[in-house]
Amino acid sequence: MSTKPMMHRFRNGDPTAVRELYRRYANPVFSLAFGVLGDRGLAEEAVQQTFLQAWRGASRFNVDKDPAPWLYTIARRVTVDLYRREKRHESDRIDTEMAVLGESFEGTWERWAVREAVDRLPAEEQAIVRSIHFLGLSRQETADRLGIPLGTVQSRAHRAHRRLAGFLQHLNEATA
Repeated sequence: MSTKPMMHRFRNGDPTAVRELYRRYANPVFSLAFGVLGDRGLAEEAVQQTFLQAWRGASRFNVDKDPAPWLYTIARRVTVDLYRREKRHESDRIDTEMAVLGESFEGTWERWAVREAVDRLPAEEQAIVRSIHFLGLSRQETADRLGIPLGTVQSRAHRAHRRLAGFLQHLNEATA
């Protein structure tokens, strides 16, 4: 599903597009912030600040690009700022903690990218991937759970993995 039309409207200040962008990306931004901050209130603040900054910078957004990396960058900056604000009194430990924080951001970004890619799959392929990879079920258990033949599970899993490889190609390129 292309985000280009929504991002054109977002860049032009359409409030409906702002709500659409928020609905689509608020949960991944929250997950990123909560994973680092460990505090629900701070994570919610990070989400609000991320989308406020995105709104303020909307005129500079290149609508030909995927908004996820742009939002991730904003969310990362906001989360680091909140983290520093909250840990200000522990200044002697910040350098060590920030090194760990940087590593956790990369893992969080990859998890975000994978979950977003899974969300882009057709519903029947999503169900297979979630069952096998998120719930840890075997293909036979997945077939039983979904009430479909094992061969259907295998063919849908194969198609889903091919699609995911295409959706996530940028992660391989970033580590190469």
